[in-house]
Amino acid sequence: MQIILLERIEKLGTIGDEVTVKDGYARNFLLPNKKALRANEANRKVFEANRARIEADNAAKRDDAQNHAGNVEGKEVVLIRASSNAGHLYGSVSVRDIVEALNEQGAEVSKAMIVLERPIKSIGLYDVRVALHPEVAVNVKVNVARSADEAELQAQGVDVMAAMFEEENVPTGFTEEKDPNAEPGEIASEEPAAEEANDEEATQA
Repeated sequence: MQIILLERIEKLGTIGDEVTVKDGYARNFLLPNKKALRANEANRKVFEANRARIEADNAAKRDDAQNHAGNVEGKEVVLIRASSNAGHLYGSVSVRDIVEALNEQGAEVSKAMIVLERPIKSIGLYDVRVALHPEVAVNVKVNVARSADEAELQAQGVDVMAAMFEEENVPTGFTEEKDPNAEPGEIASEEPAAEEANDEEATQA
C-alpha cells in the first residue's frame, strides 16, 4: 500500500514522504494510529493544506520529548526473577515489567515507547531503547537477576553466570599426593626415605 507519512517512522521516512508498506502494517498500525494517510490525490491535497500545522505539532512534541529525556535516560531498573542453573528464566521479561519498573522511578513512559530487539529470557544486564518521540530516543539499563546481591554484582560488571560456573569447577576435598615411582595399585608412602633406611638395616642384619 502507498501511504503518506505524518511523522518520522524509523527505516521508512519522515513527514510528507510517500512510501510503500505491507497492507497489514498500514491497516493495523499506521493508519489507525494516525501516523500516515493513504496516498491518493484527495489525501495529498489534505496533507499539503495542513502540512505547516502537522510539522509545527511534531516540533512541539519533539521539544517535549527532549525535555522529558533527561528524566529517563540512564535509569537502571532491577527485576528479580527465578531461573534455571544455566540462567534461563522461567518465562521472560515483558515490556509491561520494564514500564512498571521505570514508572516506579518517575520515568512516565508507556508500553509503546519501549523498543525490545528480542525477548529477555535470561539473567544479565541489558540496554533497552526508549523512544519518547519518533526523533528522540534514550537508553535505560534493565538488570535481570535472581537476587538483589546478584543484581549489584552485575551492575559492577561481574558476569554472574561465568563466576558461578568457575566456582562449580574448582576442585574441593582431600587429594592424595601422587608417588611417581609407585606401582599401579600401590599406596604412596608418606615417608619413602625412612622406609629405604629400614630396608638397608634389615639387609645388614
